Amino acid sequence: MVTRSVFRWAGPAVGAAVLAAVTWRLGSGPFLDGVRALDGGALVAAAALFLLTTVCFAWRWQTVADGLGVRLSLAEAVAAYYRCLFLNLTLPGGVAGDVHRGVRHGRDVRDLGHALRAVVWERTAGQFVQVLLTVSVLFVMPSPLHSAMPFVALALAAAAAVILLVVRARTGRGHSRWERLRNAAVADIHRGLLNRRALPKVAFASTVAVLGHVLTFLIAARAVGVAAPVTRLLPLAFISIMAMALPNIGGWGPREGVTAWAFSAAGLGAGLGAATAVAYGILVLAASLPGGLVLLLERLPRRRESAPEALLGPWHRQRPQAGKAS
Repeated sequence: MVTRSVFRWAGPAVGAAVLAAVTWRLGSGPFLDGVRALDGGALVAAAALFLLTTVCFAWRWQTVADGLGVRLSLAEAVAAYYRCLFLNLTLPGGVAGDVHRGVRHGRDVRDLGHALRAVVWERTAGQFVQVLLTVSVLFVMPSPLHSAMPFVALALAAAAAVILLVVRARTGRGHSRWERLRNAAVADIHRGLLNRRALPKVAFASTVAVLGHVLTFLIAARAVGVAAPVTRLLPLAFISIMAMALPNIGGWGPREGVTAWAFSAAGLGAGLGAATAVAYGILVLAASLPGGLVLLLERLPRRRESAPEALLGPWHRQRPQAGKAS
């Protein structure tokens, strides 16, 4: 119990510490600049990109879930993913929304195990594609991490080879806990990710989603007054977005620290980097507010229709929903 509590609060504590260190080092100026720089045009553009990326996330989740036999409609997936991202961006840890949507979906389809595994695998696939895109961009474009990329690429190639060997290995009738876990994981990967129908969908959706977040970062950079060319900003955007995979508070903390360092190393100034990261965080948080509406609709007492149906209206009610219990 004590160990679980430590791990639960370790991520937010690290995020808070990094955020405090950045504030102590740079002052509150960059944070205020990031807030003041945003206007209606930037918010609308970010909301449109957030919608695109959320639909891609939901399509990826639907594809993996279908492969694992826990189907859901795209409308349900989009509404649930909006709710998930809103929770991830407003609660400590950054994964509460994913746990929530996995549990809710598992209860709906009466298969909690496969529903939670579908969430894990689709998020893992998305992270894998993001890492590949980031390494590719940093490998070919100048950045503060350019010199380290050959070593990173070799490490990733070795890790991919090991994973491929594990996935392609024959699964026997193992009786140990490790063998059962391995067999279940290999079966999930084959059914949910590597089949001919799922793989291109997952790869395409993940790529579009990552590029959508990169474009949102570029909008934030322009809003705070960064005049550097896109070719110079693009690697910094990938670095900043990858930093959000580190322990954080709703995305805050390491993103600001890493972006300030990357901008400073690129000669653009740590203050502009922190302001860009703050502006990006506010844009994404504002764009996720429809997820709060989904959460509110689900809290209303005894609604006859689900939140996705209420949001989409009669058009959705005319379409059959896959995976619904009759």
